[in-house]
Amino acid sequence: MSNSPVSNDAIAPSSPESEANRNRASWLLRSLKGPTQFLSFWIAIALPFVHLPLLAQGLGDPDVTLVFLLLLVANVFALYVGHGYKQE
Repeated sequence: MSNSPVSNDAIAPSSPESEANRNRASWLLRSLKGPTQFLSFWIAIALPFVHLPLLAQGLGDPDVTLVFLLLLVANVFALYVGHGYKQE
């Protein structure tokens, strides 16, 4: 027993429109999950090949170093997003 000043009767049920919007949003997220993981997985595979020429050129130039670091961050992000691809 709870001594709460607000009863559960005071909470209004959700409207059918908000439930439909929630269902639509969850369906959209579920339908985008597979392609997003697929693309992120393969981007994470390909990006290290872009790093190689930058490393071969050297990171002495600040612009090259910045591009290398941005690509490295993009690679880590792609690994994070794509890590669940093709897992049961």
